Amino acid sequence: MNEIDDLIKQQINLPSPPAIAVKILNTVQNEECSLEELEKILSADPALISKMLRIANSAIYSLPNKVGNINRALSILGTNLIKNIALSFVIAGNLRGNNKSLFDFDYFWRRSVTSAVAAELVMELINSKDDDIFAAGLLQDIGVLVLYLAKGKEYDSALKHCIANGGTGLALSERETFGYDHQQVSGLLLESWGLPKGISTPARFHHAPDLAPTKYCRTAQVLKMANLLSAICNSNQTTNNVVELQTKMSTFFDITPSQSLHLLDDIARKSFDILQIFEIEPGQIKPYSQLLQEANEELGRLNFSYEQLVLALKEEKSKSERFADELRQSNDKLEQMAFRDGLTNLHNHRFFQENLQREMARTKRYGHPLSLVMFDIDFFKDVNDSFGHPAGDQVLINLAEAITGAVRPSDIVSRYGGEEFTVILPETDRIGMKVFAERLRRCAAAMTTIFKGSSIKITISCGGVQYSRNDTITQRELIEAADRGLYLSKKNGRNRVTIITFDPKSQ
Repeated sequence: MNEIDDLIKQQINLPSPPAIAVKILNTVQNEECSLEELEKILSADPALISKMLRIANSAIYSLPNKVGNINRALSILGTNLIKNIALSFVIAGNLRGNNKSLFDFDYFWRRSVTSAVAAELVMELINSKDDDIFAAGLLQDIGVLVLYLAKGKEYDSALKHCIANGGTGLALSERETFGYDHQQVSGLLLESWGLPKGISTPARFHHAPDLAPTKYCRTAQVLKMANLLSAICNSNQTTNNVVELQTKMSTFFDITPSQSLHLLDDIARKSFDILQIFEIEPGQIKPYSQLLQEANEELGRLNFSYEQLVLALKEEKSKSERFADELRQSNDKLEQMAFRDGLTNLHNHRFFQENLQREMARTKRYGHPLSLVMFDIDFFKDVNDSFGHPAGDQVLINLAEAITGAVRPSDIVSRYGGEEFTVILPETDRIGMKVFAERLRRCAAAMTTIFKGSSIKITISCGGVQYSRNDTITQRELIEAADRGLYLSKKNGRNRVTIITFDPKSQ
C-alpha cells in the first residue's frame, strides 16, 4: 500500500480543498469550536447558506418543521452533518470543468449527487445513522475526476475501454492503465484534505467492501449500493443492474426485491430536487416505477396478444423475404446493366477488361496458362447493307447464342464492340486455344440466320494469343497481340484462325 501511495504522490498533482472548505474543516476539528464560530464562517457565503437551508428542508431529512436559519439547522441536524453538507456544496461547486473529451463533468456530478442521496436513503432504510454518509456518497468517486484532471488524454483510453465493455469495469481498466484505480486516489485525496476516516476509508473500498477494515465494511457496502443505485437512475440500460441491485441489497442488508424497487423510486424523486439545489441539470432521471408504467402503456397501445405477435412476426418475415427477393432481382438487373451487353446479353467491354486483369494476375500467381481469342464477323457491313441493320442485329444475337453453347462454364465471352468479340480461356495453353478457336470458327460457319424469309450465312476470323507466368507484357499489349492475329486472319483470306507467338527477346 505504501508503494501505491508513493506512486500516486509522485504522479498526481492533487487539488487542494477550496479556502472556505479549509476553514470549515479547521473549525470543526478544533474541540473548542462553537456553533457560533461555524455559523460565522458559513454566513460569509450567503449563496452557500441558502443552498444548505434548502437541503436541510428537503425530503431527505424530513424535518417536522421548516428551518429558517443556519443556527437552527446546526442545532437540529448537528455540527458534523451541517459541516459535511457545506463541504459537499463547496467542493462540487469548485471542481467543475469544460467538456472537452469523453469525460462529462455534468454527468459526473449528477452521478455523484445521486449517489449521495442514495447513500443517505440506504442508511435510513437499514435503520442506521451516519452523519458522514452524504459527503462519502458524494465524494467516493472524486478520484475519477482527479485522474482525468491529472492524466487528460491518457485517461481517455481507460474511459474508452470502460465504454467498450458496456460502462463497467472502470476500476479494472484504470489498474491496467496506471497500476492503481480511482478508489485509491479518492481515499488518499480525502485523507490529505483532513476529512474523517468515516469518509476517506469507505471511499477507498467502495467497489470492494469486503476488503475494507471491519469498522468501515458496512459503510463501504452502502457506498457500493449507492453507486449502483445512481447508475440505474442515470442510465437507460437498467434491467441487469436492477437484478444485481436486488441481489446485493438482499445479501448485504436483508432488503427484499420489492423494497429495493421502492428505494429506487424514492432516490429518483429526491435526487431531482437535490440536483437543482446543487445547480446541476437533472437529465433524464425518472422513478423506476414510472419507467415500467411507460413501458406497459406502450405495450397497451400496441394491444397485441401473444398470438397476434406471432402472426405479426410471420407477416414481417414474409415481407422481409419478399423484399430480399425483390432486392436480389434489382441487383441482378443492375449487374446486367453494368456488365451485360443489351443486344446479345453477353458480358460487355468493361466486364472483359476487369476479368482479363484478374485472370492475368492469377496466371502470375499460380503459373497456370491463360489464352485470349478475339474474332469478328467477316463482311458484316455487307449483311447490314443487303438485309438491313435489324437483320444484322439478329445475326449478332444468334452468334452470341451459338458461342455461349460452345464454351466451357469457366470461359468468359464478351462483346468487345460492334461485331467484334473476345473469349478469355483460363487454364488453356496454345494447343487447347487453337482447338477451341477452330471449333468456334466451324460453329459460326454452320450457323444460318433466317430473317424475313432470307437465309443469312456468315464466317468469322479469329486471332489468339497465350499468356504465361514469365511473360512481361501488359494487359493492353496482350489484347493488341490477339487483335493482330485477327488482322492477319482477315488479311490472309478470312474464315481462318491465326495464333500469335511472343518473341521472348522482344519482351
